[in-house]
Amino acid sequence: MKFTNGFWLMREGVRACHATEIRDLRVEDDRFTAYAAVKHVAERGDTLNTPLITVECFSPAEGVIGVRTTHHAGKARRGPDFTLLPGPDAASAARVHRDGAVTELTSGPLTLRMDGEGPWGMTFLDDQGRRLTGVDTKGTAFATTPDGAHHMIAQLALAVGENVYGLGERFTPYVKNGQSVDIWQADGGTSSEQAYKNIPFYLSSRGYGVFVNHPGKVAFEVGSESVGQVQFSVEDQSLEFYVVAGPTPKEVLSRYTALTGRPALPPAWSFGLWLTTSFCTSYDEETVTSFVDGMAERDIPLTVFHFDCFWMREYQWSDFLWDPDVFPDPEGMLARLKERGLRISMWINPYIAQKSALFAEGAEHGYLVRRPNGDVWQWDLWQPGMALVDFTNPDAREWYDSKLRVLLDQGVDCFKTDFGERVPTDVVWHDGSDPERMHNYYAQIYNRTVFELLEKERGHGEAVLFARSATAGGQQFPVHWGGDCFASFTAMAESLRGGLSLSLSGFGFWSHDIGGFEGTPDPEVFKRWLAFGLLSSHSRLHGNVSYRVPWAFGEEAVDVARRFTLLKHRLMPYLYGVAAEAHRTGVPVMRPMLVEFPGDPATRTLDRQYMLGPDVLVAPVFSADGEVEFYVPEGTWTSLLTGELITGPGWHQERHGFDSLPLLVRPGAVLPWGADDQRPDGDWLDGLTLRVFGPAAAERTVCVPDLSGAPAAVFRVVREDGTVRVTARGTDRVYRVSVEGPGTTGGTGRTGEGSGTVTVAV
Repeated sequence: MKFTNGFWLMREGVRACHATEIRDLRVEDDRFTAYAAVKHVAERGDTLNTPLITVECFSPAEGVIGVRTTHHAGKARRGPDFTLLPGPDAASAARVHRDGAVTELTSGPLTLRMDGEGPWGMTFLDDQGRRLTGVDTKGTAFATTPDGAHHMIAQLALAVGENVYGLGERFTPYVKNGQSVDIWQADGGTSSEQAYKNIPFYLSSRGYGVFVNHPGKVAFEVGSESVGQVQFSVEDQSLEFYVVAGPTPKEVLSRYTALTGRPALPPAWSFGLWLTTSFCTSYDEETVTSFVDGMAERDIPLTVFHFDCFWMREYQWSDFLWDPDVFPDPEGMLARLKERGLRISMWINPYIAQKSALFAEGAEHGYLVRRPNGDVWQWDLWQPGMALVDFTNPDAREWYDSKLRVLLDQGVDCFKTDFGERVPTDVVWHDGSDPERMHNYYAQIYNRTVFELLEKERGHGEAVLFARSATAGGQQFPVHWGGDCFASFTAMAESLRGGLSLSLSGFGFWSHDIGGFEGTPDPEVFKRWLAFGLLSSHSRLHGNVSYRVPWAFGEEAVDVARRFTLLKHRLMPYLYGVAAEAHRTGVPVMRPMLVEFPGDPATRTLDRQYMLGPDVLVAPVFSADGEVEFYVPEGTWTSLLTGELITGPGWHQERHGFDSLPLLVRPGAVLPWGADDQRPDGDWLDGLTLRVFGPAAAERTVCVPDLSGAPAAVFRVVREDGTVRVTARGTDRVYRVSVEGPGTTGGTGRTGEGSGTVTVAV
């Protein structure tokens, strides 16, 4: 939200008060509180008839410093609030040091400095004393607008050349500088400034992050009002934000997700190919069986089959009952599908149509959100007369779960938790929550309710969602997908931008609709999207008005789907290790180039390529003719598809067929390569190959996980005296070592096989 009219004036009707000088400072061992006047106090009379802004500075976890600014502290505190997980070492890590007028709060590598003698301001420093950012003279304020609303405002300075990323899954330009961003959930597709997943957290190219701890609407002006500042404001009496230390993006994300929650580890089977009925198409068991048969006949391994909306009767979403005219024997059908080794996903949402029998049941028991006058909140958008489940009511959550348990007992494995964005504000919640704060937060309790049910019913490590909406902390309940994109190359690129932004907002796993959702893709779009989709953390074929079976787009599409599905399965020992890392550390599976190469300025704006884990570079092709331009960081990289060598740093232009794309392995990487290309959750140590890519690092350690994400085997790879020596721990299974790329004799690969220690001459 903008408050100024240019640099000098305020907008008409806006009155602002800015912290100007410190009038009192109260210091404790691990925190301090400053009381800031909003004008210069020259004499005692200046202290009358004027506000103070209370500024509390503290540390909830090592390397994180919080600032809470308050005007009137007496406002009733109505939830919801983000659940934060303070570090166990927060109290011991934070310390306050005072030297004359200067007060410093230090937590790990981060220091907040406040000088009581100069103009109002705060400076955040790294452990080398370098200024990361700071609050300048107008950076702490409150303002009232013509409608009488009261806003708390904060600004943090932008350095020359500094880039800002994140703020959720945003489809606007990847670098957020110059943008106005409202953190407000909306069902707006992927082609506008609206977003399904709004996260009040941004990451800076200077090696820090900022999290605004407010679940309601947060208005960001990223160099778009005061061009040298990131401004954020809330309509409230208090504003709390955290500066999160790096210095690398990985460390920022690790600290941020430690505070807001690390992602659960999805089951390995969920990394396989998902196929759906699509949305508005006609389908029954015969259709479903024909899809499954068609995939098997064409040797395209399929792992999950998803039933979208019309598994239920029209006008009755959601009542969680199969349409008996279309699916007369759902239990038998699911049993037949599961006999073929398939997992089953079902579409659900939190809306209850009036025609559904659940509407009367929910209204009678108080399970539906109500208006202030006691009426059930309803409208006709999406479903006629639909209401909204009140997940703040524990009994409503159990009621909702009871309907899903029936489906789980029938053989369903997971749910696509659609919607959760269009949440009204003219309502009363069961627990008394503030409707404005609940608008964004609703996604959290909705997805948490379903995820925790799956964990309870299916066991720890077996829960997975396909969720569309999210807020801060939503990364704990994977997987999230990119929403309703068009079937075009433009939408394919905007989907990737959204995924990269989400990954820099703390989300470890992300997917999208292969081929696009709206409309029917041209075969060229579908084939290019197949490669991109099957080189994402999760891979789903889904559409709106047309099927997404590969043969609908020609035999070449079948070949492309097969090629990249088999490739993903071979990569699973590597990918699941990366997934386990995301679970442990919060570093995402699909990584913007900035995450792996923060010291390379060329990576800071790249939004058409990414790293799949630490060692595989993916550059999707966004054109029918196969022309692609991509950047290669320093070193000699190896094409995973052809073995060709590409040297960086530098830009490259290539032309690729539909069965290819730039897929490069990082110099010195060791990829654990599976022998089983038919399933994502096989025995990865059976026939394992360690592919050592030159020029090899002096030493690498590679972990191959088991299906729980725990280490099944650890391999130490050492290169010296013209050999590569690999030593295994945790397994006595036979494995193969393949040394590839530059650094081998004559440029050709060398192999060895055995158990324990394997040595290969190169």
